Amino acid sequence: MPTRERTSLIMSIELPGQPASETDGSRLRVLFINDTSRNGGPGQTLLDILKFLPSALIDRSVMLPREDIVSRRLREHNAVETLIIEPAIIENLVQPLSRAMTRDDFAAPRALCALRAAGNVVRAVTGALRLIRRVRQERYAVIFCNGTTANFIGGVLAALLGVPVVWHVFYPSVPLVLRGSHRWLAARSGVRSILCVSNAVASQFGRGMSKVRVLHDALDIAEFDRMAAPPVLKKELGLPEDTLIFGAHGRILPHKGFVELIRAAHLVCSRLDETTRARCRFVILGDTPQDMPVDHLEECRELVRTLGLEKQVLFIGFRPLVRSYLADFDVALVPSVYPDPLPRAVLEAMAMRKPVIAFAVGGMGEMLTDGVEGRLLNGHPPDIEGLVEACLNVIKDPATWRVRGKAARGRIERDFNARTHADAIARELFRSAKVSVP
Repeated sequence: MPTRERTSLIMSIELPGQPASETDGSRLRVLFINDTSRNGGPGQTLLDILKFLPSALIDRSVMLPREDIVSRRLREHNAVETLIIEPAIIENLVQPLSRAMTRDDFAAPRALCALRAAGNVVRAVTGALRLIRRVRQERYAVIFCNGTTANFIGGVLAALLGVPVVWHVFYPSVPLVLRGSHRWLAARSGVRSILCVSNAVASQFGRGMSKVRVLHDALDIAEFDRMAAPPVLKKELGLPEDTLIFGAHGRILPHKGFVELIRAAHLVCSRLDETTRARCRFVILGDTPQDMPVDHLEECRELVRTLGLEKQVLFIGFRPLVRSYLADFDVALVPSVYPDPLPRAVLEAMAMRKPVIAFAVGGMGEMLTDGVEGRLLNGHPPDIEGLVEACLNVIKDPATWRVRGKAARGRIERDFNARTHADAIARELFRSAKVSVP
């Protein structure tokens, strides 16, 4: 029978149909800490890791801040034995104590914000003490930390308890005020391995730290087969089948380059004849998360209205599963203008046989070869004119771009397969626990 343990601040659930982790001494017992419950890159990557880890060898306990898309999908895929909801993992210092952050909360009175911040500090401290107690009682062989806050939590546990910890690093840097403590924690012997998703991410640790390894993210390529993701975008928007779609998807934030995309779209449309312009659409999937104080999506919509692009540039909002929307893209635009570590948007588009146009920033060059799977353009500063020319070339020479899309799928199958990725993670977990892989 499934067991449930509840207090006011924590919920731990042994999921039905799974062996209870505390009674199974034959498997490596791993706690996975994910510091966000949203369906972003880290959450989806964790799911793809857990799905393909050998469950006969590894017992999977997962800690999340709250119930949301990540927890739901973990259950749907039977990818976890024990799911722990720990609201003391604070996603925003001034978030309400009883619910997730919304944008309106940033406008709350200062006194209320101060009260919430104080309550969250208390909650974080008591949660840390509770987590220390849990780690001691459960005797995890290793803790896998997925994300920025998770890595700080794991680093503290490693320093205090000596428990082996693996950092999974998605971020290109941490705020200046935190860099000293981040560097100190990374150097602790308990942090056995630092897995960076790209060389661009690994560069923040400097040279000479032997525990730093580059392990590119991956995805479940079977989910991106054509039969598994029939196209829905054109039908949903009522677009003719011959519509040419330049698509983009992801969180709509300033550093993701959507303003640059809109300006490029304006220039592309200005250089097309009326008939061709009527066939072209720039479609953007995504929204600005509620825990961001400024709604950048609305800023982008206003720019579209100002430029008179309402018919050409379409925002369709957030979609938890993007595969069937990507299926209708002719080319994917990933216009990030910061050192984007290894954007999942690129991997997903390539897996759907879509060529990619992107600025050469962060880990882009580790996924794409210019002229093979798409185009890589100068990113410092972002080459908007180059983006325009690439889009015009898609219209002029679609056959070449279809070949690039086929090459993109081949690259994913060869270098970014979640099964291979999970095998590498499993080896790293056993190595960090100093246990031989059975």
